[in-house]
Amino acid sequence: MSKREFHTWLSNFRYSIADFNYYIDFNKVYNNVDSIKIELNILNSLIGSKNIERDFENLISKYPEILKCIPILLAVREYEIFAGENGDVKLYTFNKQINTIEDYKLFMKKTGLFDLLSNHIINNLYDYVTGVETGLDSNGRKNRGGHQMEDLVESYIQKAGFKRDVNYFKEMYVSEVSKKWNIDLSAVSNQGKMEKRWDFVVKTDNCIYLIETNFYGSGGSKLNETARSYKTIATEMKNVKGAKFVWFTDGAGWKSAARNLEETFDVLDDIYSINDMQNGVMGEIFK
Repeated sequence: MSKREFHTWLSNFRYSIADFNYYIDFNKVYNNVDSIKIELNILNSLIGSKNIERDFENLISKYPEILKCIPILLAVREYEIFAGENGDVKLYTFNKQINTIEDYKLFMKKTGLFDLLSNHIINNLYDYVTGVETGLDSNGRKNRGGHQMEDLVESYIQKAGFKRDVNYFKEMYVSEVSKKWNIDLSAVSNQGKMEKRWDFVVKTDNCIYLIETNFYGSGGSKLNETARSYKTIATEMKNVKGAKFVWFTDGAGWKSAARNLEETFDVLDDIYSINDMQNGVMGEIFK
């Protein structure tokens, strides 16, 4: 492969690799809401209540299982919530009835949930929680972006003729690679003190390829840390026989950290972008 010019290579980086499932995983949203559908419908009886504290107390006495719905009304997934005022904080537990009913009533009042329900600000808790879950799921986009790059790289590995768990492997630790192929990777594991996990490992007759993947749509200090870390790995791998470090990365976020990325580019021959993969680089790398 001919020597590439860094800035020309960088100019082909993408702003996004989002597919249609990137924004919201609606199946996950619906499953989460459906798992508490009955309890939410019971709580619906409190909407518009004229004496909500009494009605809430009666509901808890007859249906204590509705407690588990309360955290998600505040967009919290945990069943244990610390709350209080003036530094006096108490632990409230919602997956089982640990606190007193008076405690739960105070929690509902102080967090504004009683007001939300009794003043008819909402009409249906099932719809309300669907909205909450949709908002919470949007926080998972960063992880989905990382997984999308992994999936993209894996698809090109497969197109190059490799089969999973036969001659390419996903998420292998340094110790697993060393043991499986009897190769000394102590140079990149700090003499066995650091247990790094590779996103993929490709095995050919001639070499073991240790692969990292990531995509950064926006900038930040993480990019500089990543570039420096991979520069170190690239330098350490030069002392390892029978193995190569390969990095697939992309994303317009790198344009704000171009200097650090260029330093790694200068010492790591096997650094590639989505454009490289689309141009058939997989067939050139793994030999």
